[in-house]
Amino acid sequence: MEQQFNHPQRQSPIGVLVMFFETLQQWARGLWPVLVVYAFKFNELNKVYLFLGISVFLLIIVFVAYLKYLNFTFFLESENEEFVINEGILNKTKTIIQLNKIQQVDINQSLIQRLIGVYELNVDTAGSAKKEGKIKAISHPLALALKTRLLENDRKNQDTVMAEGFLQEEIIDPKPFIKISFLSLLKVGITSNYVKTLGLILAFLATIYENGKKFLPEDGFNKEEIGNYIDQSAVISSIVLVFFLTLSLILIINLVRVVFKYFDYQLTKQNGSLLLSFGLLSTKSTIVKPEKVQIVTLSRNYFQKKMNILEIKIKQATSSDKENNKSIIEIPGCDEKEKEAIFKLLFHSIPEKGFVLKPNYRKLVFSIVLFMLLPVIVFFTLANFIDATLFDYAFALPLYLLFVGLIVSFGYKNNRLYISDDFIIKQSGAWDIDNEIIEPGKIQAITTSQLFWHKKADIGSLIIHTAGGDVVFQLGNFTSIKQYVNLWLYRIETANNNWM
Repeated sequence: MEQQFNHPQRQSPIGVLVMFFETLQQWARGLWPVLVVYAFKFNELNKVYLFLGISVFLLIIVFVAYLKYLNFTFFLESENEEFVINEGILNKTKTIIQLNKIQQVDINQSLIQRLIGVYELNVDTAGSAKKEGKIKAISHPLALALKTRLLENDRKNQDTVMAEGFLQEEIIDPKPFIKISFLSLLKVGITSNYVKTLGLILAFLATIYENGKKFLPEDGFNKEEIGNYIDQSAVISSIVLVFFLTLSLILIINLVRVVFKYFDYQLTKQNGSLLLSFGLLSTKSTIVKPEKVQIVTLSRNYFQKKMNILEIKIKQATSSDKENNKSIIEIPGCDEKEKEAIFKLLFHSIPEKGFVLKPNYRKLVFSIVLFMLLPVIVFFTLANFIDATLFDYAFALPLYLLFVGLIVSFGYKNNRLYISDDFIIKQSGAWDIDNEIIEPGKIQAITTSQLFWHKKADIGSLIIHTAGGDVVFQLGNFTSIKQYVNLWLYRIETANNNWM
C-alpha cells in the first residue's frame, strides 16, 4: 500500500467527466440569471447563433476540464510523512498536508459520481476553514486504501490493541444503532428553516426582476392601468392567496431539501466513534470522534417538541474565527431515546443543567430600544422629512411591534447559561430554542468584559472560545462569572484531553 501512493498519480481517466460537470455547474451558477432571461426570450433569438454560442461554450468547458484533470496529481511523501496535491491550470497550486495533522477523511459520492462510478475523498485538518485536500474521481478500493494510509498516524495515537505484531482491525458494527425514519425527515421538513427558505425565494425573485428589467422595454407596462386594475380587484383575497402560495412553496422546498440531503440517515458505532452515512442522490459518509467534538447543539421549536423530534448539530475543531459549514455535522429528526444514545457515545453521560445564570433586565431594555424603538424613530423621521407617502404604511407598525416584541421577549426569557461540574449549556432563541453544550476541558480560552457603567450593577459578559467556535453570554452576574471562570481555567490546566 505504501508503494502504491509513493509516486504522483492522476485521478481515474473517467474523472474528466466529473471535472466537466463541475466546471459547467460553476459557470452556470454564475450566469443563471442571464440564462433564465434568455429562456423566456427563446423565441425571439436567432437559433443559429444561439446553438453556435452554446457549442463554443461547451467546447471551452471540455478543454478546461481536461486541463484540470491533466494537472491534478497526488502522492504520499514517506520521508516527511506528508500528503501532497498538485493542481491548477495557469495558477499552479501545491498543497502539502502533514499526516499527523489530519483530523478526518471522508468518502462521498454525488449523483454524477455515482453514475460515472467514482468517489470523492476529502481531507480535513484543524488548520483551515475549508477542505484542505479534495480528490474528486477515484475508485472505491483506491479511496479506502488511501483513507487507511492517511489515518494511520491518528490510529497510532489512539489506544490500540496489538496482536502478534499487527494492528487490530477496526471493529464496525454492521447494523446501525440509529436510523432516522422517512417520517421523521418529513416532520423536520415541515417544521424548520422557514425564514431561510423565504429569504432564498425573495432573493431569487429579486434577481430575476433586476435582470429582467434589462431585457424589457421601459414602456412595457402602463402603471396607471395596473393601478386601476389593482383598485378593482379583491386586494385582500390576493394577499391571502399569495400568503398561502408562499407558505406552500416554502414547505415543498424544505421537504425536498431535507429528504434529498438526509435520506436513509444511519448512525453506526465504530471503535467508540460515530459513523454517519446519508443522502439520496449525493451520499456522504463521515466519522465523528467524541474526543474531537467541541460543541454539540440541540435545536427544537414548539412544533418539533409536540412531534417528539429534535435536531443535533456537532461542531468539530477548526481554526476559522467564524463558524463554517465544514465543521458542522447535522443529525436531524432524533427522538429523546436516540438523543440519549448519541450523548452517551459522545459524552459518556447525559448532560444536565446545573446552576443557572440569567441576563440582567438591561439586556431586554437594550433589545427593545435597538429593535423596536429605533426603527420606529427612523420610520417617522423618513416620513416627515424625506417621503411623506411612507405614512400610508403606518398601519403596519403595530404588527411589526407586536411581532418583534414577541421575539425579543421570548429571546430574553430563553437566554440562560447553565453550569454543572462536567458541562456548560448555553440556551438561546425565540422560536428555535438552541442548547449549546461544552465540556470545560475543551475550552481554549475565556474572555470576560465589563463596561464601566455596569460595575455598580455587577454585570458583565463572557465569551468561551473553543476550537469549534465561540459561545457568548452577555450581561450576567459578573461575580458569579468570575468565580466559574477561575474554576474552568483550573480545569483547562489540569485536563489532558486529546481533542485535536
